[in-house]
Order: sequence, then structure tokens, then C-alpha cells
Amino acid sequence: MISAKMADSMGFECLYMTGFGTVASYLGLPDAGLATYTDMANRLAAFCGGTNTPVICDGDTGYSGMLNVAHTVRGYEQAGAASIQLEDQEFPKKCGHTPGHRVIPIEDAVRKIKVAAESRTDTNFQIIARTNARTSLGLDEALRCGEAFAKAGADVLFIELPESVEELEKIGKAFDMPLLVNVVEGGRTPQLTPEELQKLGFSLAIYPASGFLSAAKALKDAYGEILKRKGTQGAVGEMYPFSEMCELMGFPEIWAFDRAHADCGFF
Repeated sequence: MISAKMADSMGFECLYMTGFGTVASYLGLPDAGLATYTDMANRLAAFCGGTNTPVICDGDTGYSGMLNVAHTVRGYEQAGAASIQLEDQEFPKKCGHTPGHRVIPIEDAVRKIKVAAESRTDTNFQIIARTNARTSLGLDEALRCGEAFAKAGADVLFIELPESVEELEKIGKAFDMPLLVNVVEGGRTPQLTPEELQKLGFSLAIYPASGFLSAAKALKDAYGEILKRKGTQGAVGEMYPFSEMCELMGFPEIWAFDRAHADCGFF
């Protein structure tokens, strides 16, 4: 929630609930199909309830069969998500920028997107269809999946893991609809500027690892300072000010409430 509130305060057009980061911060586990629908719905309800910016929420594979996909879409929509991302990996799924993922047959993946599109109650709720076929089956098959997903009712296409600028360009030329690109620092997709990505045909870029990679580095530095020097005197200048953290988390409203009701006898 600190990450969500920080991003919400900065003026982004939308936020992205990453599976990797959510599972890591909430459960301390790898993003390898270990988090349940209940785990993720719990977190997205907190994220959407505690922010004002529209949130794209990772729905993994829809958490099992077609009935589960419908239940997941309705649950995400009711919890306040602006969009759900669904993918075609076999269960248990794995993080897209780690090795070893396999995809389900395209016919099953298409049915999943059709069910998702039919299950939403608000047409403004966006269905982002992601395919991981590039890694195991090649780019041409991934493009074929994207075309099928578009016909099935997807609002946005997400062709995961293009490995060169040429592949990004090929994806951009293949579709006349909104395309999402996943920018992971240290991942396998080239990092380009927003202007370059837009010229290639992409309309939305997510940076799902930026926050937790930065936070992990800051935590390691701060805890290393405590371990080495038995204090934080040398690191205070690198920390977010405590007063601003109190403001970010909403303490001024609490203090104002306390002042307004200080004479009620309950404090």
C-alpha cells in the first residue's frame, strides 16, 4: 500500500498491480502460481480502495477453469479494478520474464477471453489479453494468438517478451488496436523511451518491477548501514522524510479528526 499510495499521489494516468510484486510483498513467495484468487482479490481491493487512480490488475490465468475466469472478472470488477489482465499460460503460471513457461492451446485461451468479455457488467472495464507464446512457440505464434484474442473481445493486447526492437516493431505493425508493452529492468525486452515505443505502435507501457527493485535496493542499503554502524546516522539523508510519510499515509486527516472530537471523552 505504500507503493500504491506513492504512485497514486504522483499524477499517473493509471496504475498497475503486478503479480510478481504483489505476491512477493504480500506472501514473500515467488510469482509461480502460489497465490490464490482470494490472495489477489484481497490485495486489489486494498489497492483500489486506497487510491484514486484507475488500476490495471493482474488476474494471472483466471485461477482455473472457465467458471473461475467469470468469477474472477466479476470479483475484480466489483473490487474496483479498471482492467484485468488475463494470460494463456498453463497452471501453475510463472513470471513472464523468468524461464520455463508453457501456454495452453489457443482454442482454450480464446474461450477464456470470450468468457471474460461476456462476464463483465461494465463495458468500460477493460480486458487485457496476454500471451506468453513468444518464449516457447515463437513470435509468429504469439501474433496469431493476439489476433485471435482481439476477435474474441480483448480491448488491449499484451504480447509478452519480445526480445528485440525488430520484434517490437513487428508487433506494433501487426495490430490496429491498443497494445501494451512490459518494461522490466534487467528483463529480456529492450528498454526504449516512451516516444520510441509510441512510434512502434504501443499505447501503454507498464513498469511493474521498478518500484520493488528500487525499494529492495534502498532496504538493503539502510539495513546494511544499521548492521555495519549500529545506527542510521550516515543514511538519514537518503531516506524519505518521516513527516512526508505521515502525510502520504493520511495522518493529517486523523489528527484533524482528533482535534474536532477531542472533547467527546473517547480519546
